[in-house]
Amino acid sequence: MAKQILKIGIMSKEDYKKRTIAIAKGEYTAKKKEPKVWFESLQSMAQVLSNENQELLKIIKEQKPTSLKALEIATGRKRSNLSRTLNTMAKYGIVDLIKDKRTVKPVVKATDFKVEFGVNTSFVQ
Repeated sequence: MAKQILKIGIMSKEDYKKRTIAIAKGEYTAKKKEPKVWFESLQSMAQVLSNENQELLKIIKEQKPTSLKALEIATGRKRSNLSRTLNTMAKYGIVDLIKDKRTVKPVVKATDFKVEFGVNTSFVQ
């Protein structure tokens, strides 16, 4: 299976807000090569992509659990913890949560990550 690379950017909340407003006003157009997912800081990215959560992604990718209950058994993590973690990852486009009538099936969307940031992050030209 091919690598699924997710490009991640680090930008302060203030700069991200300015960028969003500039896009909405038509003053700036996001480039195709720019990240689609943004974190406020390296610390916030590190929380989402911690070693424990990377291991979780690996288990999901390899074992393909059909529900959170199956994932709970495979990982030993409580369902409430898994649910919170997976919802956060889904918000960032790292996983999909496929809802059935009674179950939620996690599916990994990204297996590799490319991070872009700089001291002078400027987006408006």
